[in-house]
Amino acid sequence: MSFSKRIAAVSGAGGPMGRAVIDRLVAGGVAGLALTDISGRRLEETRAALPPELPVVALRGDVTVEEEVAEFSQAALGLHGRVDLLVNVVGGIRSKQLYTPALDIPADQWRQTFDLNVLGTVFLTRAFAPGMIERKWGRVVNFASIVFGGEAGQADYAAAKAAVASLSRSFAEELAPHVTVNCVAPGLTRTSVTENMPEDECDRLVAETFNRRMAEPSETADAVAYFLSDQARFVTGEMLSVSGGFRPYL
Repeated sequence: MSFSKRIAAVSGAGGPMGRAVIDRLVAGGVAGLALTDISGRRLEETRAALPPELPVVALRGDVTVEEEVAEFSQAALGLHGRVDLLVNVVGGIRSKQLYTPALDIPADQWRQTFDLNVLGTVFLTRAFAPGMIERKWGRVVNFASIVFGGEAGQADYAAAKAAVASLSRSFAEELAPHVTVNCVAPGLTRTSVTENMPEDECDRLVAETFNRRMAEPSETADAVAYFLSDQARFVTGEMLSVSGGFRPYL
């Protein structure tokens, strides 16, 4: 898949998923990148690994803060003039523990989890989609999760990812016909989160997949690349599970 004439913006660019998406874009010959991550160190590591001749904006920022998203979008458009491809990777759980009973999740955690998974996607899409509409071409890919149908101990995260899936569908209808909006739903994937999971929990989740293994970030990135490509020009409002056969449900 070729991205040789495209400019791409990627949030969460310093994490394993973000890096895998960026690698896929670079392999496809992307013409320029706009990258953001809440960690300046991880973002710089990502930028340092890119071809030196590739035009890149790399700006540390918190995508849940609208003013920081505006600063990022201004920098991206200032260098590149446009963004054709937007990948909203940022998400997760802002809690020291991976699992908390739903009745014990504090109000602040509910707010923070929804901000992290939903608000950043909204703010970045609002920043870049108008230009896509004006040029009558664009792609947006969001990150949901296989647990969007509900997960014991992760009620806040699962509900937030269900919101991402619903939001993707809503945006797909509103931004049509020239901008497509889709989302991927990764299952258990080898990232920094799974590195810190108890071994027995990883084993349980692996056993639920047909393939009996974790996914690699690159496998989700391949699904993202399809949605970003010209081959997916008539695909919008869809969610693709990258989960080794484990199905999301509601």
